[in-house]
Formats: sequence, structure tokens, C-alpha cells
Amino acid sequence: MRAAQNGEPAYTRGLKPRHIKLISLGGVIGVGLFLGSGRAIAKNGPGLLAAYALAGCAIYFIMRALGELIMHRPVSGAFASHANEFVGRWAGYVTGWSYCFVWVTMGMAEITAIALFVRYWYPDVPQWLPALITLGLLYAANRLTVRIFGEFEFWFAIIKIVTILALIAIGIAALVFGFGPLKQQAQLANLWSDGGFFPQGVLGFAITLQLVMFAFQGIEIIGVTSGEAADPRRTLPRAVNSVIWRILFFYIGSLAVIMTLIPWTEFAPDQSPFVEVFARSGIPSATTIVYLVVISSAASSCNSGLFSTGRMLHALAQNGQAPAAFGRLSAKHVPATAITFSASIMLIGVLLNYLVPGRVFIWITSISTIGGIWTWGMIMWTHLRWRQAVADGHVQAVAFRMPGAPYMNWAVLAFLGLVSLFLALDEDTRVALYVLPFWALALWLGYNATRAVPPMSDPIAPANSPS
Repeated sequence: MRAAQNGEPAYTRGLKPRHIKLISLGGVIGVGLFLGSGRAIAKNGPGLLAAYALAGCAIYFIMRALGELIMHRPVSGAFASHANEFVGRWAGYVTGWSYCFVWVTMGMAEITAIALFVRYWYPDVPQWLPALITLGLLYAANRLTVRIFGEFEFWFAIIKIVTILALIAIGIAALVFGFGPLKQQAQLANLWSDGGFFPQGVLGFAITLQLVMFAFQGIEIIGVTSGEAADPRRTLPRAVNSVIWRILFFYIGSLAVIMTLIPWTEFAPDQSPFVEVFARSGIPSATTIVYLVVISSAASSCNSGLFSTGRMLHALAQNGQAPAAFGRLSAKHVPATAITFSASIMLIGVLLNYLVPGRVFIWITSISTIGGIWTWGMIMWTHLRWRQAVADGHVQAVAFRMPGAPYMNWAVLAFLGLVSLFLALDEDTRVALYVLPFWALALWLGYNATRAVPPMSDPIAPANSPS
């Protein structure tokens, strides 16, 4: 750790390579897979696998573009700082605040999922109460040092991965060896026998893409960790290259197994398909175990959200685009004030669980997707401008590069635009388009209010400094 220019504490690079890999993986494997996949299966059936494959290809190029930008400048502001440098100050402002918006709404979705699962044991408990308790505990955890945070997330992610591998093992045992109660229904034909591979047609596939993209949100947290990663220029390219294939394996592999074990028509949209499979597996207390795993998974993802928003708000404050208090670090070298602000905004999720408990999850996921699409789109646009700066000789190229540029940049931007339009196809997801003008107005007002504010000093530790 080194002191900032103003004498205040600076970030420490306390995240080891194993932390980076598991944080990036754990941040994206959360409520979108364990709970949201139930609604996605009901909307698209086995065609959901194709939706994940298509979205996964787009995410791959987004992550490679982000990796190239990180190698140029590994800071906690990540893509917001890069957008500020290569696109313009307005782009950094909109991207940074939109990313905070994404994680705050995702945090609301995660604590909502926890509240829904807690009611499995305590159906009379009001839905808002578990959400409030969870948020309070995670807020306390995020006030600790970054290394402790990394350890928490490492083991949370291990729990998720072990659960998914167990589900895949159960599927193989039933399909290949004919073991267990699920062998009666388990067959590959379940992927096409009930209405075909795309039982809901093109419309069902289009609607599902929004849910799929929400499930991938959080993968870009690799960029946010770069400011506190030990030796980021060595560890982050490895994380970028490996995490996308692991996620595709865990998502497509687990969902393919689920829909071969049980016909897709038997899954309820408001229930976790993971819980359903383990409940029918015949393993004693399997349902209780999976509920606990899913709760820990949602808590992990929300925990990552508090981490991300705290660091992004800190970076915005350093650039003069957020209150100066967010730019200060605590004695434990964490942006405590920024984390407190993020947690207080997530309290809106507790209120929504009180006011509209039946619809809060789909509303929040849809609204969050809009912010995520902007963030990914800006990463691709910033990458275009970065490559132009390299070609013009203004900055030095890096060895880690995104393949297919600039053509894949435009292809991914077009895909993200289509997903945005698809939100209008479903009544529940359409609410995101209603919120968008108000968010755009808030960003316009906020940016104009901060245009004249000069940047603060940047207390980012050098890329290869010790923790």
C-alpha cells in the first residue's frame, strides 16, 4: 500500500489470482441462473440453450475487448475510466453511474431471491424482512479489507461450482448409467419431444435473450478488480480467457442436464429448476441443501455488487463526477462512504418486496438489463476508440488483443441493440423501457452539474506494487 497524494489511505493490491478467477465466476453465477432460469425455461424451453450460446459469444468478445483495455490501464474505475479517456468525459460519467445502477438493481434482485427462498422454511415471514437482514450483513462484510472480501467470495463461488457439478453428476448417473429416481424421465429426447427445440418459436427466443443477458451481468467485475489485483497484467488476461468458457460450461451444461432429466413443460416459471431436480433426486434433505446453496449464491452476487458499486463510485469521485466523500478510503483501505451509499439505495429493493412482492423480481431484472447493455456497449465503443488511438500513435498497443476488431465490435453493438428492442415484446420486461427516459434525464442533469468540477488526485497503487 502507498499513501495517496493527499495523505489518505490508498487501495491495496490484495486480490490474488485465485480470488480474481473465483470472484469473476461467482459474481455472474447467481440468481440469474439459480432462479431466473426457471422463467427462461418456461418462456423458451430447450431453445434457451441456443440463447445462452449466442449471448455467450457476444460476452466473449466484450470480455476480450475489456481485457485489452485493462492491459492498457488496470484501475478500479475500469471501463468507466477507459471511456473517460478515449470517448469523452460524458461517456465516463454515464458509464460509471449506469454500472452502479446495474449492480444496485442486481443487488435488489439478489436479496429478493433470498427472501423468496427463506419463505420455504418460514412462509409466514414477510418477504421484506429477510431481504433487509441480508443487506445489513453484506454491508458489514464489505466494510472489511479487500483480502477478507476476496476470501469470502472465493468460498462462496466454490459452493456454487460444487453444486452445479453435483447436478451434472446426477444427470450423468441417470442418463448414462440409469441410476436414481430421475432415470424414469431422463432422456435426451426431452430436448425436442415437447414442441421441438424451439417450442415457443422466434418470439419466445427473443424474449428469453433479455433473461439470458441478465444472467451474464456481473462478468465484467474482472475490470473493477483490476485496481486491487496483485500483478494484474499477468493474472487478468488468464481470468478473461478462462472465465467465459467456464461460465458457458456451467450455464449450458447445467441447464442441458436439467431439461434432459425433467421435461421443460414441468418447470414452473417462479421456481428454481435446480431445487426441482435435487428434490426429485432422492437424496435425503436435498431440497434444504440446495435452498441453502442458492441463498449463499444470491448473497455472494449481492456482495460482489456492493464491492463493485463502491469502487466505481470511488473512481467517479476521483474524476470529479460524484460527491467528494465517495473518493475517500477508510483506514481499512475500502471506499466505506461509497459502500454505505450503495447499500442505502438497495433498501429500495426491501421497499419493493413490501409493496409488490409478486412482481419485484422480473421488474428489477429487466431494469438492470438496460444498464448492463449500456455498459457492455460502451466497452465495445471504447475499444474502437482505443484501437484508433493506437493506430494514430497516441498510445502503445498491448499484447492481449480482441480478435475480429473492428467488425466484431459492430456486430456485438448490433446484437445489444436488438436485445434492448426485445424488452418491448414482454409486458413484464417492458417496464425497463418506461424507466429509461427518467434515468437518462437524471444522468443528463447530473453530468451538467459536475462538468466544471475538477478531478481529484488518483490514489491507485501501481500495477505491480505489493499488497
